Amino acid sequence: MTTDPNVAIDESSGATRLVVTGDWVSTQATAVEEQAALLARQLAGDGSRTQDVAIDLGEIGRLDTVGAWVLDRARQEGAADGRKAPFVNTRPDHLLLLEKVHYREVERPPAAGHWRLIDFLASVGESVVDFGREMGRGVSFLGEVVAGLARLVVHPGRFRFPAFVNQMEQTAFRSVPIVTLISFLVGCIVAQQGIFQMQRFGAAMFVVDLTGILVLRELGVLLTSIMIAGRSGSAFTAELGSMKMREEIDALRVMGLDPVEVLIVPRVLALLVGLPMLTFLASMAALLGGGLVAWIYGGITPDIFLARLKAAIDFSTFMVGLVKAPFMALVIGIIASHEGMAVGGSAESLGRQVTASVVKAIFMVIVMDGLFAVFFAAINF
Repeated sequence: MTTDPNVAIDESSGATRLVVTGDWVSTQATAVEEQAALLARQLAGDGSRTQDVAIDLGEIGRLDTVGAWVLDRARQEGAADGRKAPFVNTRPDHLLLLEKVHYREVERPPAAGHWRLIDFLASVGESVVDFGREMGRGVSFLGEVVAGLARLVVHPGRFRFPAFVNQMEQTAFRSVPIVTLISFLVGCIVAQQGIFQMQRFGAAMFVVDLTGILVLRELGVLLTSIMIAGRSGSAFTAELGSMKMREEIDALRVMGLDPVEVLIVPRVLALLVGLPMLTFLASMAALLGGGLVAWIYGGITPDIFLARLKAAIDFSTFMVGLVKAPFMALVIGIIASHEGMAVGGSAESLGRQVTASVVKAIFMVIVMDGLFAVFFAAINF
């Protein structure tokens, strides 16, 4: 049978004691809070009391974590002026519970400043510092991957070929349908818009030059890299992050295996090999789409399209896109793997790192494409 919690004052022994009785459990939360408030007021008194006041728990009934936490909170709030209010006549199990659920003040963050300009500048500075730290961690991780590749070159027997083949299937072969379809549609759109604009000047034939050069130099590798960053990059981060959450990566280290060699190197190598092949297929699909639209929409027959395309481009135009592909693959693989290894122990952390992986990879792919464009223009290639 549950009895109501109660607090009574006992001064029979010459010293003031607060005797706690009844059951201080969660099922009587309202009564517990009321009696705890009374206990705190009795401890505080009118401010003139100077002696310590003991809290006698010898007659208390049942006590759970809620009751213990509320009792300790009331004790600390009532004795906030520095006087002591110890628990006395406490049973060992109650004493252990009171120690475990000890009440602690919550630290409040400092109040935000009111100068918006200063807050904005501070935020910009923090972002710059965070970016620098992230770049440093990325370079360090790149060094780990390069070191892992070097160890595999020295000891080829440690290379996990089945893992590499599996990653090639996942990242390259299974990406062929979506990559070729999107590239085909983009080629159609580029040719259609080019014909629509150029026919006003009687130069519809130049759409072949536009489509060929734009697809082979820029669009083929750029579209492929963006799609791979969204598809395979996010998969890398999610896979590694899930393994990090389940402590599988720590288990590999305990077994004496290097997670970089086992998990990351096969993925990066698969991207390095697969992305140039996907770029080639994407470029061919885009040219096919452009040629089809030019035939239907502009009256440019396939033989004329191919002849004009052959005159407009050369081998260097074709190689520009393929040269970029391995660098794009390396960037995607490093960012995706690094974000996966940075996942914490929560699902929120996993979702945050997957999002960061895709955003950073796409951003860096576009930045690298711009840098390559400036470089090739500077060397007139």
